[in-house]
Formats: sequence, C-alpha cells, structure tokens
Amino acid sequence: MGSTSNNSAAGVGRRDLIKRSAALGLIGVPAMSLLSACASSGGSGQKKDKAGTKTAKNPLGVNESAKMEFVLFDGGFGKEYAQDAVKIYQKDFPKATVKFSATQKIQSTLQPRFNQGNPPDLIDNSGAEQMDMGVLVGKNQLSDLTPLLDAPSYDDPSKKVRDTLRPGIVEMGQFDGNPVWIFYYAYTVYGVWYSQKALDSLDAQYPKTWDEMLAVCEKAKKKGMAGWTYAGKYPYYIPFSLYPMIGKVGGREVLDAIDNLEPNAWKHPAVKACFEAYYELYKKGYILKGTPGLDHIQSQTAWAKGEALFIPNGSWVENESANVIPKDFNLAVSAPSGIDSSDKLPFGTIWASGGEPFIVPAKAANPEGGMEQLRIMLSEASSKNFTAKVKSLTAYNGGTTGITLTPGLKSGVAALQLAGSNVVNPRLQDWYVQLQKEKIGVSGLGEMMAGRLTPAEAIKRIQGFADEAAKDTTIKHYKHQ
Repeated sequence: MGSTSNNSAAGVGRRDLIKRSAALGLIGVPAMSLLSACASSGGSGQKKDKAGTKTAKNPLGVNESAKMEFVLFDGGFGKEYAQDAVKIYQKDFPKATVKFSATQKIQSTLQPRFNQGNPPDLIDNSGAEQMDMGVLVGKNQLSDLTPLLDAPSYDDPSKKVRDTLRPGIVEMGQFDGNPVWIFYYAYTVYGVWYSQKALDSLDAQYPKTWDEMLAVCEKAKKKGMAGWTYAGKYPYYIPFSLYPMIGKVGGREVLDAIDNLEPNAWKHPAVKACFEAYYELYKKGYILKGTPGLDHIQSQTAWAKGEALFIPNGSWVENESANVIPKDFNLAVSAPSGIDSSDKLPFGTIWASGGEPFIVPAKAANPEGGMEQLRIMLSEASSKNFTAKVKSLTAYNGGTTGITLTPGLKSGVAALQLAGSNVVNPRLQDWYVQLQKEKIGVSGLGEMMAGRLTPAEAIKRIQGFADEAAKDTTIKHYKHQ
C-alpha cells in the first residue's frame, strides 16, 4: 500500500462515488461552485497528438511516440498498482514518455487544466476532492470509452474488453444511454461485515431473517457486546446494508423507483418494513452506545475491538482497518438479513458495484494512450497485482486464481457466488450525491437511528427530500433505462 495512511480523510474519500460513498465528502470542497467552474470549456486548449496505426498489438491506434500523462488519486489503494501498470505501457511503447503523478487534491490540481483545455490523458477521479461526474458529462468534458470496451482484451484478442468485465461495470459508466463516460476499476462488495470468530463465540449462524437477527443481537448483548455500530457522523454508510435489504424484501423495482425519484417511492411497504426493522435495533438497545457520535474510523475500530458484532460497510474496510483488525478476527461479509420468507428475492441478494472511477478527458492530447493504459490495467496480470496488493477485486471478472485471498476478500468472493444474478446496484449515491449523503443519510437515516425520528417520520422527511430533488431544475435527472 505504500505510505498512504488508510485513515486519512482522502484515503477514505476515494470511494466517494460521485463516487461510491465518500467518507468525508461532507467536509470536502464546497461542491458546485468549483465544480461548475471546473467543467467550463474555456482556455486555448492543447493540440491533439496524431493517432497511430491500428494493429493487432496496438488495437486502439496509440501514437507510439506521444507523451501519455496519468494522474492517480493517492488514497487507500496506494499508487503501486498503477505504477506497475505504467511500466507495462512503457515496455509496450518504448518511444513514449509517460508522466505519472498521484495527488489527494484531484479537483484543485486538475480544475485549472480543464479550464485551460489541457487536461491529462487518464485520471482516477476519486477522493473528497473529486470532480462532479454529472457536471463533466453534462459539459461534454469526457471521452466516450466505447472504443476501449470494444477493443480486444489485453490477454485474449478473441475477446473484447467488455466481455471480460464483472456485471454492471459498463452500465455504471453510462449517463442516460449509450456512451460510457466513466470506467470503475475497483469492484466493491457492500454488506454486513463481522468477525466469524465473534459469531462462533456466540454459537450463532449469520441471521437470514430479522427475527434471527434480533435473536443474535440479544445473545451478543448478554455477553456485553453490542449487536451493531456504524459511522454515526456519516450515516450514509447505513444504506450499504439497508438498500440491498429493501431490494431483497420488495424487489429491484423498489430501488429503481427510488433512484428515479418517483413520487411515493419511499412509501413502498418494503421501505417501511426495513426502516422499522433497523429502528428496532435502536429501540432494543442493540446499537453500540455513543455510535451517533462516531466517525467511520472510530466505529470500525470499536467493531474491530469486539465492542460490536456487525457493521455496514464496503470491502475497502479490510484494508482501511488492517491496523486494528486482530489476526484471528476472521473477517467476513454477508448479504443483509431479510424480513421473512415473503421477501421477493432470496437470501444472498447483495449490493456490489464498481468503485474508483477512471476518466479520459475529451480534450486529452493522447486519449488513445489513456485508454490503452486502462486496457493494460484490465489484463489478468494487472488485475491480480491490484487484488494482491490492496485486498480488493477489480472490474476484471477473474484475477483471483493463484492469489492467497485475505479473509475478507475470500468472504466477498463467496458472497458474490452466493448472490449469483441477485446483485443490486442502487444509483442514488452517484446520480444525486447531496441528496444521498446530506439529506437521506444525515438528516433522515442518521436521525432515525439516533432515535430522534420514528420510521414514519424518517420516511416522510426522505420522501420530501426526494420530491425536492425531482423538482430541482438546476440538477440533471437520470433514469434507469
């Protein structure tokens, strides 16, 4: 992982998918004022390099002597995996100069360059200072990545790159239809994380229904352990297990209606049932005392120390909490418990989706080079290298054979196998960042889980926020196709 601290604000922000689910986006850069500026298309711009000749070895037609510039977000995944992939690019194109840099300040570093029309060729647009993807797409600042997806894969020319990817990756990079503007390189499994050792000590199985969940939490309570904790200061972590539970109970269409900002989407019986279930954890005293005041690192540390059994989180937690998770913890993740046998989807229904968004700017001098660097990163060797170094899967569908998987990663792979096609991918957190984080997360779920709102009040408040967003003409609206 190099020397980056997993506990730094930016180290967490990498998953702010519009990204995925930033930990510290709320105290990041003021959102729109800078971002709108960032996406303006002023400046004289830079000359495009002449494209090279397309050959079997160079299917994207990279100019073999053109400079290629790659700017990486320097966060929890470190930079070694990217540097290793750059070395392959340099080997394949020995006449090319590659300029590689890593920063935690993506927006303030790159915003002036977008304004001047001379952005880099490939950017990992992540972190608390991430540029707003919706704005970049809306202002035509990004290249369509379809040529990359339709190119032969690095390992097997008979397969296109798109045929080597995990489910949902291509769709995540689309905004209203066909062009693919963003490529999510990491693959995150969201769910309920726990210590298998702790669960075994209670002589318990992971609960599949809510009655079983309450029974396990009661057992834990009798042994002086809370059932749950979460990032109370950033309660938009709660959806990592709550949203897939809503999808399990009511079906995917409930999550789609929520994403589409449909009227009364939050009033669906499945939402009510799941909110009431979570509220019961608060009412019965199964949540670690003081949780509403904890940030992500504090809650993860308390959980790693055995003060609470379950925590909603994403698969980055294994790397981020590596310094506090005991050696014999036996980290595991599960899909959320359901309500009962009347749920629409089977147990195992889980949220998994792409993280770590890479973009090739429309005004890049060498866009073919930027895409080729991504094609290299999507080879089996580069994918394995990433997984081995940072304990996370990539968008490449495979890349785990021959690697000794860490407990959390092994559990994540097993959870995906159990889910099969029952993988859900709520889009609120990349389509409507402020709505998801500050309103639904902090003002809705955070208040309910702290006991300051009843489930009915929380639903009414959240539906109000969604209705406001639906009517807001200053933001672009997206729909499931």
